[in-house]
Amino acid sequence: MKVLFVCAGGMSSSIVVNTLKKEAAKIGQELDVKAIGSSEVAPELENGWDVVMVAPQIRHRFDHIKKEADEAGVPCGAIPPQAYTPLGGPLLLKTMNELVES
Repeated sequence: MKVLFVCAGGMSSSIVVNTLKKEAAKIGQELDVKAIGSSEVAPELENGWDVVMVAPQIRHRFDHIKKEADEAGVPCGAIPPQAYTPLGGPLLLKTMNELVES
């Protein structure tokens, strides 16, 4: 599954990305995860992502990002603040899978 993380600059998510990948590996789910800044969303959506997840620190841009994702037909959701930590893997994986299934 291809997961696009959107955060302030595309860099602060690296720890969370690794946490998500490790959690998914526990259940045999392979992920391709990329973190980008919020200004890169529209062109990146053309690359076939399965889900877009928006970091808590840019929740003020969520509606704009969700609109772009909706127009591209890609599920989009906000990452709960408690999942955006090195220990938030289980909640992050659950949130991601719920977005894809909805």
